[in-house]
Amino acid sequence: MQSDFFIVAIFITTPADGSMLPRIPKAHKWRPDMFRTVLCLFALVILVTPTDIQSQEARNRWERMAQIRRDKFDLVLPQVMKENEIDMWIVMMKEGHLDPLYEDLGRGYVGSVGYYIFTDTGANRIERVALGISGYLLEENGAYDLVTNDFDLKTFVEERNPEKIGINMSRAIGGADGLSHSSYLQLFEELGTPFQDRLVSAEKLVSDFRSRRVSSEIVAFGEAGEISRNIAETAFSNEVIVPGETTLEDVAWWMMDRLLENGLTSSFDMPSVYITGPSGIEATSNGRIIQRGDLLMIDWGVGYLNFHTDMKRIAYVLKDGETRVPTGFQNAFDQARSARNVIRNNIRPGPTAAATFDLLNNQLEEAGFSVMETFNQPSDGDQTDVITGNHSVGNLGHGIGPSIAWFNPVRMGYNLHPNNLLSIELFAYTRVPEWSGAKVRIPLEDDAVVTSRGVEWLYPINEKILLIK
Repeated sequence: MQSDFFIVAIFITTPADGSMLPRIPKAHKWRPDMFRTVLCLFALVILVTPTDIQSQEARNRWERMAQIRRDKFDLVLPQVMKENEIDMWIVMMKEGHLDPLYEDLGRGYVGSVGYYIFTDTGANRIERVALGISGYLLEENGAYDLVTNDFDLKTFVEERNPEKIGINMSRAIGGADGLSHSSYLQLFEELGTPFQDRLVSAEKLVSDFRSRRVSSEIVAFGEAGEISRNIAETAFSNEVIVPGETTLEDVAWWMMDRLLENGLTSSFDMPSVYITGPSGIEATSNGRIIQRGDLLMIDWGVGYLNFHTDMKRIAYVLKDGETRVPTGFQNAFDQARSARNVIRNNIRPGPTAAATFDLLNNQLEEAGFSVMETFNQPSDGDQTDVITGNHSVGNLGHGIGPSIAWFNPVRMGYNLHPNNLLSIELFAYTRVPEWSGAKVRIPLEDDAVVTSRGVEWLYPINEKILLIK
């Protein structure tokens, strides 16, 4: 009876063809202790090997982030602190209330209170210390000159005597607003005079630090984009969708499962999987069953390392007898692509995002498009209406750098720089005969990097309406 138990256990943990089972001479008689040995070996393979693989992946991701932090501290931080005339930057956080830049700055264990402090000492290098923040991952990072729990904040600041101290408080940019009211009062009290009067918002500094990318960041973000588009394009295929059976939420949950399987996160929580009709969006990520003739959209992003993408994809569900996208839908898509080319060809580093926004609208009108003033309110004319929202992207699906988008008014005033990451986003509204002349909304969105040559894509962008048979 004991032997039978172990035989069953062995076969459960091996392939159906028994390819991993040891070859045993026919004359050999199996004993219970032999079955125990084999079972232990298989348990070792099952329990140890996956763990080893996972831990290696964890280390690889940590090493990549460690390299990014060192590069940012060495190459970006000195420049942006000088540009913003900030002598010292203090990022304060508490256990249970971490600053949005926690990952950017190196993580670590924060006790009752901790400080990341960056000081411009006059050389082309920023002193960086972690006070009251510890842990293996932070200490082994190699990005900090000093990591200690033994400190006196007032004395530390007095020794460096900064004229202007940046702190993470902002009305307009959430990612630069990590200092709570109670933390501000505590910091204010601990610093005392004269440093209380030297505190300023680090809003622009934080935006510049995050949005000016080093090469290691751009590579990682491009990988995140590739992951994002592969999942989205597979979701809009017959591998996932069966017309007449699959619901919108089925597709969204399938996408969420892919994130879970690969240790990824979502940029915007649940993916927006929706159907567009003559009157606009009909249903989003709910129990609506996907039918033949539906025009489907995905709007979503993937979180990988410390980066979050933002992109869209479009698909058409073929009706019985159809083999391609209806002519009107295809023409509308082609119009949107043409508008995207205008956008791409007119973004350059140097000007403010606001000046670039005006330039894009002028160029779109010269190309024959009607520029919309209000989102989702196309004109009654025959021209294709276009509205753009080319926003910052990177550490968040909607980033905190310069943004060529009407919904980011403060960051419209920021200048574009090489290595800024942008989501090139537009909505084009074109009349289609399939909807009795109603305008179909075609959204296009993919992520890119600003270079001295203009906008460069980071992965294969949306060039077609996907087909679901």
